[in-house]
Amino acid sequence: MPLSYRMPELASFEIFLAIAETGSLGGAARELGLTQQAVSKRLAAMEAQVGVTLAVRTTRGSQLTPAGVVVAEWAARLLDVANEVDAGLGALRKEGRERIKVVASQTIAEQLMPHWLLSLQDAARRRGSSAPQVILTATNSEHAIAAVRGGTADLGFVENPGPPKGLGSCVVGHDELVIVVPPGHKWTRRAQPVSARELAQTPLVTREPRSGIRDSLTVALRQVLGDDAQQAPPVLELSSAAAMRAAVLACAGPAAMSRLAVADDLAVGRLSAVAVPELDLRRQFRAIWVGGRTPPAGAIRELLSHIRSG
Repeated sequence: MPLSYRMPELASFEIFLAIAETGSLGGAARELGLTQQAVSKRLAAMEAQVGVTLAVRTTRGSQLTPAGVVVAEWAARLLDVANEVDAGLGALRKEGRERIKVVASQTIAEQLMPHWLLSLQDAARRRGSSAPQVILTATNSEHAIAAVRGGTADLGFVENPGPPKGLGSCVVGHDELVIVVPPGHKWTRRAQPVSARELAQTPLVTREPRSGIRDSLTVALRQVLGDDAQQAPPVLELSSAAAMRAAVLACAGPAAMSRLAVADDLAVGRLSAVAVPELDLRRQFRAIWVGGRTPPAGAIRELLSHIRSG
């Protein structure tokens, strides 16, 4: 239920309580750093608002009326609660500046976040300050978007095609999908490159539905084969890059994976990359947040500024 128009604001209660505690308008003025005239005007306005005389002037200062004594007791309790709420809100603001909950897609969480967070801490130490505390959860892009929209995460990092609708976002990195197979696979021995249609018709080792990698490959195939292009059912659906890599090495089938995730395997020959020249497999990594084009101030903006400056 809304308060009546007779309810004074907190500042009026604060001034009146100072009058009650010091016993005079001048004493209240000195305690609050105001002029005596300002205190007198605020008391008169408060009395007019509540419709009750709260204090009368005497030769020895200001004396509370019986109603004023009761209001002073209420004011003390009210201001105690207000100070408690004010302190609590300050703690929440401080926590919001110093601690953020981040949710990131698997590739970003595993391949990029450790470096970003360590370099953020190093930069803070060089400045003689402390870095924001980041509570990181790894998931897929769809769940990351849902967490940010639902308020269970302050900031998200996703790898799905295009910016999510209704959220602020910015590009924080770039990647490329690469089709990988075990050494000696038939695709590594042929003269002709693999076509987009052949790839679409091949059962692949994939991530779960609505993951960024899977959606990115689907978009790339449809750009070449059309929106009605059908893909063969996956031979396996797995929830992590490590599981996909193991499946490919076990000859379960080819897979589209982040180049970041398989760079070491490609370098030492544990996996082989197969070119599909028709496909544009480049993609962007995005940070997402609730709000407009500018990231929220505080820890979120500090983290994103550090990532983008690197």
